[in-house]
Amino acid sequence: MAEIKLPENSRISTGKTFNAADNAKNKRRFVIYRWEPDSGANPRRDTFEIDLDSCGPMVLDALLMIKNEVDPTLSLRRSCREGICGSCAMNIDGTNTLACTKSIEEVKGDVKIYPLPHMPVVKDLIPDLSRFYAQYASVKPWLQAISATPPDRERLQSKEDRAKLDGLYECILCASCSTSCPSYWWNGDRYLGPAALLQAYRWIADSRDEFTGERLDELEDPFRLYRCHTIMNCTNTCPKGLNPGKAIGEIKKLIASRVL
Repeated sequence: MAEIKLPENSRISTGKTFNAADNAKNKRRFVIYRWEPDSGANPRRDTFEIDLDSCGPMVLDALLMIKNEVDPTLSLRRSCREGICGSCAMNIDGTNTLACTKSIEEVKGDVKIYPLPHMPVVKDLIPDLSRFYAQYASVKPWLQAISATPPDRERLQSKEDRAKLDGLYECILCASCSTSCPSYWWNGDRYLGPAALLQAYRWIADSRDEFTGERLDELEDPFRLYRCHTIMNCTNTCPKGLNPGKAIGEIKKLIASRVL
């Protein structure tokens, strides 16, 4: 029987343990992935014991408390703290989500925190999103039109056409959906992934955009679009409650309708 193991330099070791003060009454353990590229050492899992009575309710609050008061070398991205910017996306308790909107109370047992999966790691909880953003840019996420812009007003659309954008424009590009998708894990160099395709459909569905045909031509590809196998991990994990799987299905239907 074949035995498959991770390469030696990829195996995660047990790291340091930081205990809370002896008089802390409401303790909780956070197990956090750590990797320092300059050290040459393997990744490790450090354990931090936190007194929740002196910490905010969200996972991000605990991470910032750890960074500010326990280990300042811990690296992570964060900005808005309101589920708007998408910076603090990470894998918490086995699910991709936002640390700023994930309540500590939602997690049973130790809170296990890793960077977004199947992405190169810059340091600790920071993934390299260069390819992700390049794929987003490739769908030309802006209004394209040939007709002249009205000189005295904005480009208008009906309330019905505007409603078609609901569930699309709210995407914050946190990458939680794309990094939960097995097709993106294995074909991320050629498959655009749920986030980029959701953004592509946002402009295809916009009644003011006049390049629908060209956008569909760009997407009609065995890998860029059709690597999606409707597993729906993307929809299940989206912290904003959006449905990238449905948007991808709509793109496929529009392409199919052109040849029927």
